[in-house]
Amino acid sequence: MNNLHVVSAKWLHDHLHDPQVVVVDCRFSLMDIALGRKQYQENHIEGAYYLDLNLDLSSSVQKHGGRHPLPDFDKLAKKLSQIGINSSETMVVVYDDSRFAFASRLWWLLRYMGHEQVAVLDGGFAGWKDQNYATSSTIPVDGIGKFIPSFQPELVVDIETVKSRKDLPEVVLIDSREGDRYRGEREPIDPIAGHIEDAVNYPWMEVTNEQGFVIENQGDRWQEVKNAQEAIVYCGSGVTACVNLLSLKLAGIETGKLYAGSWSDWCSYLVP
Repeated sequence: MNNLHVVSAKWLHDHLHDPQVVVVDCRFSLMDIALGRKQYQENHIEGAYYLDLNLDLSSSVQKHGGRHPLPDFDKLAKKLSQIGINSSETMVVVYDDSRFAFASRLWWLLRYMGHEQVAVLDGGFAGWKDQNYATSSTIPVDGIGKFIPSFQPELVVDIETVKSRKDLPEVVLIDSREGDRYRGEREPIDPIAGHIEDAVNYPWMEVTNEQGFVIENQGDRWQEVKNAQEAIVYCGSGVTACVNLLSLKLAGIETGKLYAGSWSDWCSYLVP
């Protein structure tokens, strides 16, 4: 099971009651931060727990560090233990309803914490419901787990690393935002529009179709990147960049690293 990065609804249905499988609902809305939890409380995959992008998968915003800084890992590890995840043993299946935007954040965080047994649910919650598989409004009781992080520091970089490495010929810097934000034609959130100099644009929404299913042959996307020694990936705040990191994994490219602060951190140093 530990070689899976994306699983189908059928796979999860067949393994839903396996004691070594834990399901996590990551639905969230940047426009309405209470919506994801509300949706979860109303209906979710049977037995799934809920983790919140702001409260569980990020820490509080500071002057620098971006809009979704990496979480307090002691707190997150405790939460993972509480929902029954055992380090290097439990298969974790994560889902959302936003084309992996939030589920892939947890996918990446678990891998950064040394837990490789994690996969994203193809098609998300909508795809699950379309198969008429079991849903519930019952909140599961806490599980019994022991999650001890084993950090993989090579998977993340900070602004100083980006500055020092982005112009090296063996490094590619990937902007994961929509093309108009990359080009600076639109910036709905951050104080400055544009992108980091020399970054190339691979929008994260190209990883899935409109229904949230992975597009086949992800390797075809990365022909210009596959030979780089290092692929530094960023987005607005380090969340949707993880969709591209998942895509790189699916393509068999092992050089992906997250610039966790992303554009919101980068441009925080450019404003007065």
